[in-house]
Amino acid sequence: MFFQSRAATRFARSAAFLLILGTLAACGGGAVVVEEEIINGVPVSQIDPDYGILPDGEYTLPPVPPEYIAGVNRRMLLPYTGDEQPGTIEVDPHAKFLYWIMEDGMAWRYPIAVGRQGLSMRGTSIIRRKAEWPGWMPTANMLRREPEIYEPFRGGVPGGLASPLGSRALYLYRGGRDTFYRIHGTNDLSSIGNSGSAGCIRMFNHDVIDLYERVPLETRVVVRTYEDSVRIEGEELANRGVELPPFYVSPEELLHNGSGGVAADQGGIIPDDTVELFDS
Repeated sequence: MFFQSRAATRFARSAAFLLILGTLAACGGGAVVVEEEIINGVPVSQIDPDYGILPDGEYTLPPVPPEYIAGVNRRMLLPYTGDEQPGTIEVDPHAKFLYWIMEDGMAWRYPIAVGRQGLSMRGTSIIRRKAEWPGWMPTANMLRREPEIYEPFRGGVPGGLASPLGSRALYLYRGGRDTFYRIHGTNDLSSIGNSGSAGCIRMFNHDVIDLYERVPLETRVVVRTYEDSVRIEGEELANRGVELPPFYVSPEELLHNGSGGVAADQGGIIPDDTVELFDS
């Protein structure tokens, strides 16, 4: 809970500078009008403190628009009703949730997006590596299969606001070997709560930063089956979301949007797998 308070404090300090006072003269006298600043398309009064302006080292994340964090599609602290032990991450790719399970019977539940690789995740893995603002590079298999998409990115995208892996990445291993599955951030806000054509397990950048602060290396990650998702979440939530079509941007657009003081704009981004499973 410390990180949540710290993030809220940083947001409050930043938001204090975001109101512009304008003075307009009326016929019968003067009237002071407060003109509200719009940040990333969000009026300051509508910015959620948990998803507000978030300085993070040399980068600053913009606020998440309220339509993306409506209903269950936001970070929540809840009683845990699943089957796993405290200190475990449980991924439900069907209900599009990730749980960080705690000792007191509670869990942090985060909304996620599940890409094609994420849908094929099974069983148990271990977090063996964590990275802040990781870079991204297409694999040989991706370059061979879809050169028209991946060839412009052969040299990779450096870590930072333009990186398709977002602000943080957790790398999953099994039996000492990299599974090539990742839990990571994304700038594609509309994907959260849905399925995509590419990617592993994506989170809002704000949420993956929060999760990163909480979970240590060697944390166990378990994937929930569809049958368990229906039993625990209910049939409606177990079938939450839609499959979104791919929507790509050029290297010029990607790097231009990500080169400023805020994250790349919402909308299309390049697929966000660092390596595909069964790459050969």
